[in-house]
Amino acid sequence: MKYGQVSIDPEVMSGAPVFLGTRVPIQNLFDYIEGGEDLSEFLDDFPSVSMEAAVAVLEMAKKSLTSEKSLHENFA
Repeated sequence: MKYGQVSIDPEVMSGAPVFLGTRVPIQNLFDYIEGGEDLSEFLDDFPSVSMEAAVAVLEMAKKSLTSEKSLHENFA
């Protein structure tokens, strides 16, 4: 399944959400940010992920956390 710049395929990384066209788990981006790294460090370490893809994933996360409907559907 594809969701914008996110791909979920049981045959790729055991079904973990990855950046479309890569084997880089989305979780890695959030781990970098949580660890205090900036986006450029993440992109340097994962050159198969484009700036556009990383920003698109961050925008998806932003939308899911700033919409009351989405929060209710996903976290209530």
